[in-house]
Amino acid sequence: MSTIRILIVEDEPLIAEDIREYLTNADYSVCAVAHNKAQALRALEMQTPDMALLDINLGGNMDGLELAQIINEQYYAPFIFLTSYSHKSIIEQAKVTRPMGYILKPFNEKDLYSSIEIGLYNFSQGARSRHLSLERLNQRIDSPLTEKEFEILQSVYEGCTNKQMAEQHFVSINTVKTHLQNLYDKLDVRSRSEAIAKLRKLLI
Repeated sequence: MSTIRILIVEDEPLIAEDIREYLTNADYSVCAVAHNKAQALRALEMQTPDMALLDINLGGNMDGLELAQIINEQYYAPFIFLTSYSHKSIIEQAKVTRPMGYILKPFNEKDLYSSIEIGLYNFSQGARSRHLSLERLNQRIDSPLTEKEFEILQSVYEGCTNKQMAEQHFVSINTVKTHLQNLYDKLDVRSRSEAIAKLRKLLI
């Protein structure tokens, strides 16, 4: 559960499988693949992802835009649009949903990876509080964080993957996963995005 979990919403099964392969080849976990709005809503109810990749046009409808609004209103998670549309009117509609990126099809693995990395970073920075400190945070939670857990939490805020955190803190990926799970337990959350949302509420 400590890897970055991504929801894929794409109505073309072959494209969805290509995206899944791209992501599983990297340090990401695909928590669900949805081919329409209904499947996407079920997936969101089951588990809030750390990032969603949304096709704007699902089965001939602009359901991706509606899904984006639902994610903003009901779930605290970043999303990136994947689309064939470059029309100004569509971009204008997409902009107001505040996506972390807008990728035009066809795209390659590098396009996808870089957009996800930048999107996760920008999302975490948007949630960052200037007043984030171990002492202040521990005053607001029942189970205090250790210094190492707090360092890992700061890396989560920076949008780092497990591999990046392992290199940054000179520990194994399994150790990173252990610290993350301890963090989640102490904050009573299940994912990175939920952790950031919880901190945002705690540190207002």
